[in-house]
Amino acid sequence: MKNITLGLFAILVLVGCQSQETTEIPEVNIDTLTMDRHLSILASDDFMGRKPFTEGEEKTIYYLESELKTMGVKPGNGDSYFQEVPLVEITGTQSDVMTVKGSGNTLEFETGNSVVVYTERVEEDVSIKDSELVYAGFGIVAPEYGWNDYEGLDVKGKTVVVLVNDPGFGSGDSTLFKGDQMTYYGRWTYKYEEAARQGAAGVLIVHETVPAGYPWLVVESSWTGAKLNLDDANPPYKCAIQGWITRNTAVALFREAGIKDYSDLAKSKDFKPVSMGLTASVGVKNAIKKDMSRNVIGMVEGTERPDEYIIYSAHWDHLGVGAPIDGDSIYNGAHDNATGITGMLGIAEAFAKLETKPERSVVFLFVTAEEQGLLGSAYYGQNPIFPPNQTVANINMDGLPAYGEMKDLTITGYGQSELDKYAAAEAKKQGRYVIPDPDPGKGYFFRSDHFNFAKVGIPALYASGSFESMEKGVEFTDKKTQEYLAIRYHQPQDNYIPEEWDLKGIVQDAKLLFNVGYRIANETYFPQWNEGSEFKAKRDADMSLRKR
Repeated sequence: MKNITLGLFAILVLVGCQSQETTEIPEVNIDTLTMDRHLSILASDDFMGRKPFTEGEEKTIYYLESELKTMGVKPGNGDSYFQEVPLVEITGTQSDVMTVKGSGNTLEFETGNSVVVYTERVEEDVSIKDSELVYAGFGIVAPEYGWNDYEGLDVKGKTVVVLVNDPGFGSGDSTLFKGDQMTYYGRWTYKYEEAARQGAAGVLIVHETVPAGYPWLVVESSWTGAKLNLDDANPPYKCAIQGWITRNTAVALFREAGIKDYSDLAKSKDFKPVSMGLTASVGVKNAIKKDMSRNVIGMVEGTERPDEYIIYSAHWDHLGVGAPIDGDSIYNGAHDNATGITGMLGIAEAFAKLETKPERSVVFLFVTAEEQGLLGSAYYGQNPIFPPNQTVANINMDGLPAYGEMKDLTITGYGQSELDKYAAAEAKKQGRYVIPDPDPGKGYFFRSDHFNFAKVGIPALYASGSFESMEKGVEFTDKKTQEYLAIRYHQPQDNYIPEEWDLKGIVQDAKLLFNVGYRIANETYFPQWNEGSEFKAKRDADMSLRKR
């Protein structure tokens, strides 16, 4: 049924979208040989998983600088291709167990297998000791939905246990939040932020694979070892301990607390937070290192309106060298995100080689530390090189298709802005249809760098083929996607395998996104957020200042 519904939606979009194009778009040479060359280098063991603060960063950023220079793309930050991003690296070693005490019973949960904890506090020794556990449902305060999981609750010094995602997911009720489409309230980042605002000492998220969007193995690899954060001179309050517990751990805790049907309870507006009658103790010892990472930025200057900008973005980083899995410890990040870097290099070269350059400036921003929490794009959003109200649009690339040409163009966050129309028009030329993200519950709109552009009001497009192979159909693509999520995503097995990968899909998407950017770069119009978008008010306010 899902496939039929998506198919009907796609046909309506394909037929109903009227192109507003007024500019003839040139045919450009973006080819698989170039894609293969970049991927073979960027996803090689020699680049050590491209983690910030490592030799892998140095190799990556200077490779990008060299390529941009060779193409004829100018520096994007004055006379430099780099924007410094101050980061602090915290390498945490968890205590062996989390100890939970109840009414006469003591439970111990092994860190790694049952619980993962870390801290963002820049301190050498951080812990919670006999901290009262409080069940706070989904950990959400959302006035627009009439929802407050912390109502009447003082959690200062306490540790809150919260569920992943938001109440709408899996409820069957499309009016509850946004149904199966995750809101920002469902993201783990929000839950940590809200717990901190409430003054909690600790916060533990109950992991479940489907509503989280990834298995426990991803939690283990992503939230252990060295973690990076922006080095803020005046950091906001952070909970001492942030972390995840497995579903089995949660079941054991709620059984000990005498709380039945804990998940169902939290999906009601009538839910009230409750003390679990348990206390928890766990700690982290940290090694701290402060240093500068770098965003890489190049620009093709506009001929008529050089002070108006289209920004392409892709993150250059991955997870570096970590815990070995099947004998491999280098997390190469071939799909995530050597494909995006490669696609953007192809687009940059295409713009640089145009005989007639675009009327607006086109910027190519390779950001750092996306895997650490979208840090490079967050820093750029807080410290923009180009004013947001003069930035026309952001086009983000993160994980382009490696299975050949695709029949679909999946737009994550479909319906948010008028950029959908531009993408649909170019998809139609390639014989493709447009669909929204078929798995909106995983919250992908909040999981890549375009989100930090949206937060400062800049309309953002995040789109690629991901649903239906042009030659092999939906089932083939779904099988490949599930295989990737199960055994490759954030694992050392995310390698570039030339004999298995078909790079025509990356080329197809790169050409489409070039066309979208070229068209916008030769217009005077500023694409807008649609009515009802949560980002529209910020953009409208900024644009009103621009017009004065």
